[in-house]
Amino acid sequence: MNNKKYWCAFSRLTKAGTAFVNTLYAHFKSIELAWHAEEYDLWKIEGLRKTSIENFLEERKKINPDECIEYIEKRGIQFICPEDNNYPYLLKNIFNPPAGLFVLGDLNSCNLERTLAVVGSRKASENSKAALRKILSGLHDTDICIVSGMAEGIDTVAHRTAVDNNIKTIAVLGGGFDRIYPKSNVKLFNQIKEGAGAVITEYWCSEDALSWHFPLRNRIVSGLSKGVLVAEAAIKSGAMITAKLALEQGKELMCMPGLISNPNTEGVYKLIKTGAAVITNTEDILDALNWQITKQKREQEPAKSSNQYTPEEQLVIECIKKDMLTMDELILKTNLNINDLMVILTKLELNGTISAQDGGKYISMV
Repeated sequence: MNNKKYWCAFSRLTKAGTAFVNTLYAHFKSIELAWHAEEYDLWKIEGLRKTSIENFLEERKKINPDECIEYIEKRGIQFICPEDNNYPYLLKNIFNPPAGLFVLGDLNSCNLERTLAVVGSRKASENSKAALRKILSGLHDTDICIVSGMAEGIDTVAHRTAVDNNIKTIAVLGGGFDRIYPKSNVKLFNQIKEGAGAVITEYWCSEDALSWHFPLRNRIVSGLSKGVLVAEAAIKSGAMITAKLALEQGKELMCMPGLISNPNTEGVYKLIKTGAAVITNTEDILDALNWQITKQKREQEPAKSSNQYTPEEQLVIECIKKDMLTMDELILKTNLNINDLMVILTKLELNGTISAQDGGKYISMV
């Protein structure tokens, strides 16, 4: 499509936002005419700010549409514009939809009919992160797709849990592919684009992940999704912005309760009081979204029955089910010696019965 290069060129702009591009497209009915618009024609368009017009005219001089699309294709990046048949249909219906999406990975492998956005605090508590891992792990080997923003904290846990449990995931960035933020997620970025789903952004490769990009990114996270799960959120936070967007977009809003003494749960309980669904296990998500998981997929890896564990293993599992515990705490509760306990913990972790968390604590996965 010849028009794609003009959409790509508009996405190369750093100062003229998506709203500016969408306004031009709505006026000219052609992205090519919009790109080549004369200055006097731009001044006639209602709603355009003077600074936006001036910035566009200045930046346009330095951008060649043919070179833009050639550069993207040479790097193996897919560019999807609103006129493409594979532009995510859910995004077309939100306010101020992206004028283009740069994609690494395989977006076609992600089921856009069963998308769950997960958002929350960058400084999430260990309790919330552990609970989220357990809830999302229950979706293993299904065609459900987890959408998040690849930030620290809850976002990272959501993507990581998806990768570890054979669940497709879409990471929406707040900057370009050459500016992965945070840097600690570069490995996760590579895993997603190399088979676990797709990484997408509306920003040119060299665009920094600026602070004001993240609220804009949030509209894509919620816009791509059928429902939004808020795992942890302070009253004033990006997660609450996403929750507001989800309600405006008509999405199912869900919240995972946490410790009331944690300031990062204040936003969660505010949302629950106003009608958000309470999520404490995997089934709650499926019920809220009216999704079914086929019996065959749900039973691919049947949980072990209690008689498949030794009495000592079962004791450890029961202790961890009640609360996350460190090895020292388990020694006190089980009266097992350290060597025996280490063997049990290693065995249970290897077979997926328990999971080691930050801070040396263990959580039950059954």
